[in-house]
Amino acid sequence: MASALAQFGVRHVARGIGRLSNEIIESGSGSYVTMTSGRRMLDFTCGIGVTNLGHCHPGVTAAAQSQAGKLVHGQINIAFQKPYLELVQSLLPLMPHPSLDTFFFWNSGSEAVEAAVKLARHATKKQNIVVVQGSYHGRTFGTMAMTRSKTIYGQNYAPLMPGVFSVPFPYCAQCSISAHSGGKYSFSNCCMDPINQLELLLRRETAPSDTAAIIIEPVLGEGGYVPPPPHYLAKVRDICDKNGMLFIADEVQSGFGRTGKMFAIEHWGVRPDILVMAKGIANGFPLSGIVSRKELMDMQNPGSMGGTYAGNAVSCAAGVAVAKAFREEGILENVAARGAELRATLEEAGKATGIAHDVRGLGLMLALECKPGHGYASKLQAKCMEKDMLVLTTSIYDTIRFIPPLNISKEDMERGCRIIREAIEEVAAGERPEETRTRGQALE
Repeated sequence: MASALAQFGVRHVARGIGRLSNEIIESGSGSYVTMTSGRRMLDFTCGIGVTNLGHCHPGVTAAAQSQAGKLVHGQINIAFQKPYLELVQSLLPLMPHPSLDTFFFWNSGSEAVEAAVKLARHATKKQNIVVVQGSYHGRTFGTMAMTRSKTIYGQNYAPLMPGVFSVPFPYCAQCSISAHSGGKYSFSNCCMDPINQLELLLRRETAPSDTAAIIIEPVLGEGGYVPPPPHYLAKVRDICDKNGMLFIADEVQSGFGRTGKMFAIEHWGVRPDILVMAKGIANGFPLSGIVSRKELMDMQNPGSMGGTYAGNAVSCAAGVAVAKAFREEGILENVAARGAELRATLEEAGKATGIAHDVRGLGLMLALECKPGHGYASKLQAKCMEKDMLVLTTSIYDTIRFIPPLNISKEDMERGCRIIREAIEEVAAGERPEETRTRGQALE
């Protein structure tokens, strides 16, 4: 029975917000959240990849508390404020390429994506943007036009921002060429048809002289936690260089250690012209940003960028503490160790039960795509919740994703793997859990 406060929320909170549960979160600590009902749940969602260092990380909490007693709102169009500049200093050494040296901070991932589009259009004096199918970039009017993971995000909101074109992403587990190649093509030996389709797009639909940039999540997020095959991103980089287009890496979900590198693009050694970041940057405090090379950023006139809350002082102080934690707490090493444990569980249980179509991902950005036609993912999600563990589904395909804290302990990972294994075995055996509030529909 939902509490009176939860019933109040159902009546007065916008229906357009999807919810996994009508529980009310009271507090969070490390890998766990506690509900007002007293229920304590292992959190393998991290607020959809936000609290990468766990809930209420002591260093981040202390930094925010200290800053709140000094300066909360230092509007960046009025003057510099110290945490903003200290965050730039902290992030510079973490960038995937030394050319990424000039920053602009905003509030949300969608805003940062739009800031990247503004920069690309202004710097190139060209208008069109290329996106990939399966991508998620946000739900504002600009980013709705760019999102290609599900129709629900833009359905009945047209007309959207014009000048957006889409091409396939190399989703090898759903590639018809690979499926009918008799083993000739696979993830490790991709047919690279998406590269061919990109080249055709630039000849058929949007000329390079009209195309400002291509924006890609280095690992598809809402599209199913899909990493690209080797060489794909390098080939996209070559096409951008050949045609005077900018390469925008949307690292909103894949950045800040989620894949085992500080930024996912580092796995392939590809240089982006613009990098978009949010989510894990401040471990739950609203903050996002873009970084590019100074020659591009300096082309914008003073006053053309900004925002009332852009680069909030408390959020920036939290961001500085996040960067410190990555330097001092062995976060990436833990991602490698715990990611291997979680992946092994998914591969072993998925194979043993026969429900797995694909197990994929990098670091602690992992997904189990189930064999179609059975609704396995939403059932697994509900089973995990019955066992006091929060997980999310994703993609138009039957996929469940796992987003635990990057600093999760070995013991908590063992508990999580045990719950996942039990859920897979029980669902495969035909048990039917009570469906979740959104019937497994992913939230973003």
